[in-house]
Amino acid sequence: MLNTIKKLLKKYFQYFFYFYSHLGYRIFVSIFLSLMVGVMDGFGLAMFIPLLQMVDASGAQPDSANMGNMSFLVDLFNYVGIELTLGVVLTVIFVFFTIKGALKFSEGYFRVINEQLFIRQIRTRNIIGLSNFSYNVFVNSDTGRIQNTFSGEVEKVKQAYRYYFISFQYGIFVVVYIFMAFFANPQFAVLVVIGGLLTNIIFRRLHKITKSLSKKITTDSHSFQGLLIQKVSFFKYLKASGLIHKYANKLIQSNDRIQDSNRKAGLISATLSSVREPLIILVVMLVIIIQVKYFSQNVGAIILSLLLFYRGLVSLMGTQNYWNLFLGASGSLQNMTAFNEELKAGKEKSGSLKFPGFQQQIELKGASFVYDSNIILNNLNLVIPRNQTIAIVGESGSGKTTLINLLTGLLKPSDGLLLIDGTDMKELNLETYQQRIGYITQEPVIFNDTIFNNVTFWDEPTAENISRFNEALRKASIYDFVQEQPLKQDALLGNNGINVSGGQKQRLSIARELYKEVDFLFMDEATSALDSETEKSIQDNIEKLKGKYTIMIIAHRLSTIKNVDRVILLNKGRIEDMGSFEELQSRSATFRKMVELQGF
Repeated sequence: MLNTIKKLLKKYFQYFFYFYSHLGYRIFVSIFLSLMVGVMDGFGLAMFIPLLQMVDASGAQPDSANMGNMSFLVDLFNYVGIELTLGVVLTVIFVFFTIKGALKFSEGYFRVINEQLFIRQIRTRNIIGLSNFSYNVFVNSDTGRIQNTFSGEVEKVKQAYRYYFISFQYGIFVVVYIFMAFFANPQFAVLVVIGGLLTNIIFRRLHKITKSLSKKITTDSHSFQGLLIQKVSFFKYLKASGLIHKYANKLIQSNDRIQDSNRKAGLISATLSSVREPLIILVVMLVIIIQVKYFSQNVGAIILSLLLFYRGLVSLMGTQNYWNLFLGASGSLQNMTAFNEELKAGKEKSGSLKFPGFQQQIELKGASFVYDSNIILNNLNLVIPRNQTIAIVGESGSGKTTLINLLTGLLKPSDGLLLIDGTDMKELNLETYQQRIGYITQEPVIFNDTIFNNVTFWDEPTAENISRFNEALRKASIYDFVQEQPLKQDALLGNNGINVSGGQKQRLSIARELYKEVDFLFMDEATSALDSETEKSIQDNIEKLKGKYTIMIIAHRLSTIKNVDRVILLNKGRIEDMGSFEELQSRSATFRKMVELQGF
């Protein structure tokens, strides 16, 4: 029985519980305020009956008989000895509607506060969730979906929240008005309720279509964002190859699908809005005819119920209208829920031991890495002493980048151990370990900001930080260039560093890692995209750092690693050989062939 109740609650109140999980008791405060708005409105309407009687009878004392069970309002005034004059009745009506206005303001403002808090929590959870996302899971994720969920979907979820609680508020009004109408005139109330339920049949089909369209719009939006990201990323290639307009047509087709679904959803919304008032009037007219013609009731006897039910039916139509708008955004809400669950499921598993700093060595013991049944690294045994410079070489697909990804903690061994100063990496807090890593890639990471913010990663420009900043620039041999800029450290680098050369971008990215005060420098073909002269200059800078950091280099050009302490030759995921450059050149046919192919 309990499980059945839980299933029913989950089925019909799943969205309510989702919002409740973010906002807690605040939802009930909002519901209470909506309830009181409806009650004050109902009392204010009820007082119009004695007002009409007084006007019709030239100021005579009103009779509460025509108010049905709501007569207690008039009786209450008689009981305390207050005579209901025209002035008193008008004042009472004004007081009720003033209180209603104050409550409506409170409810509306409180709803806005809840809405902002809800969206802040959504965004914060997503940002933290993505920050904690496992790299291994991330590389297989749909980047278009991530982009769309973080941007457009959040706004749609905000709309879903707003529409849900407005429709919920209207629903409360429906309950309040129907209850009061029943209280005033039960027979009339039953007939109007039946009419209202019959009109609901029209809307159920439209709601179902809207919900389906909402899911389709969300899916198509993910696809559009993915295509858009790729167009921006590959703009140079698409432009140079003459394919940009062909790709643009693909984007246009994707956008057309979204707009077609939006048009259909808009058609349904317009239909609901246009039929609302006619249906209300039709139901009221039919009930009045039935009451007067078949039950011989005086129209005056049903005026109060009529007023309350008119309000109730308007609220019912409002509920249906906003519920349909909510369903139009519900696909985004479902996507956000699923996305949150995926972020939780893909959370990086990290140990609790804080990394104190590198002291002795990194050791791989029988470490392997398997991806999708393919063995990428196979039974590696390797010791990397502190402050040595190690080069990793091998053919494409030999596992060089995967090895670096293991050493940086981006990936975890499928089998075997990775020990840092004798501690299994699984036991270390990954964030504290990775904060001691300098990571430099083939494509330098340059943010669209100033030189100072790029290097310091938005640290405050205190005297100490400026001193560290300048020292990092000197170590990366980029200090003189920065001083030559008109704005010096405040010079803007532009989108992806468009205002500086490839070599300067690489030096700035090196400076950023050195500013962090790291133990390790990992370089994944960091100079292979540069011209020979710039590469040689940066290589000289790197060699100046030798012995001060533990440096791991994936090398494309073997001429750049002649002076490293040790070279590791990978072949099909195994360590084929290792030693100094000269040792490998003399004893390894594979390495010797690689050297000969590069002509030195």
